[in-house]
Amino acid sequence: MTKIAVIVGSLRADSFNKKLARNLEALAPEGTEFIYTDISTLPLYSQEIEGEYPVAAQKLKDVILGADGVLVVTPEYNRSVPGVLKNAIDWASRPTTENAFDSKPTGIVGASMSPLGTALAQAHLKTILIYLNVKLMGQPEVYLTGAHMVFDDDGVVVETAREHLKKYINALVAHVNASN
Repeated sequence: MTKIAVIVGSLRADSFNKKLARNLEALAPEGTEFIYTDISTLPLYSQEIEGEYPVAAQKLKDVILGADGVLVVTPEYNRSVPGVLKNAIDWASRPTTENAFDSKPTGIVGASMSPLGTALAQAHLKTILIYLNVKLMGQPEVYLTGAHMVFDDDGVVVETAREHLKKYINALVAHVNASN
């Protein structure tokens, strides 16, 4: 069983990125388990409270540590990553001697209504994650554009995008398995 920790950088109930994650899960090879993290209850990161590590932050860290790999699913806000996602990454990587991302095989995808997709958010995220020493998968990439038009009423991605998502999730699972 390949366990993938999933961090969705959107708190919106009807998030395109949550839909994207669910579609990747549905398309994943048999024997793949997605374990979704909850970043909605994390306090804002402050080194001053690292000593009394918050329960929500420890739960996030435990999911990442217990997984074989990580999938980060990000929207793009103001041409960068959402603050809530950066906050989650900060908690999971701190203190620096207990970085849960260290050497974790990791993939990044994102969905946006924008014609640019999440290219800039993912570029920023790559910089952050590479610093945290993940084993980042480079190809294929998923910058799902026009997200408001690629999911049906049930949240299922349209056929034209499905094959690319299947290629992506197969590559990510192979990347995770080859890295462990």
